Amino acid sequence: MSFKMDRIHVWAVEVKDEPGGVASKLNRLDEAGADLEYVYTQRLAEKPGFGVLCVAPLAGIEQTKAAKANGMHEVPDPIVMRVEGDNTAGMANRLKHAWASAGLNLHGSILTVIGSKFVGFVTFDTVEDANKAARILAEVGHENVAQTRR
Repeated sequence: MSFKMDRIHVWAVEVKDEPGGVASKLNRLDEAGADLEYVYTQRLAEKPGFGVLCVAPLAGIEQTKAAKANGMHEVPDPIVMRVEGDNTAGMANRLKHAWASAGLNLHGSILTVIGSKFVGFVTFDTVEDANKAARILAEVGHENVAQTRR
């Protein structure tokens, strides 16, 4: 089984919670050629009428300039990891149990299956937790290979 887990560097900005609030920010990034894999929005409970937009990846000077012109900045937390690999029934369960057994408390996650592959984003509180999760993902992958060969 093949698995891959990479950190993505997230850029964020506060947006008005209104129709077009997010679209206007994404438009500038699109014009700069951004090919976004991660677009996350959420209302800010502590600030009614506003939300947050998070995006990744940004590459090159033009995209960075567009992000900064949008009021965006790279955020240090949470630590967002893109995870992908071969899917098997129960993969999310095995992976989440392995992380929990290692004492990792996830900040958040979303995983989805497309055909025979899974892909998603998992957020961690620290770089150390993310690194530990990556090592565990490799171990879970090796266990799955051994099970399918039996």
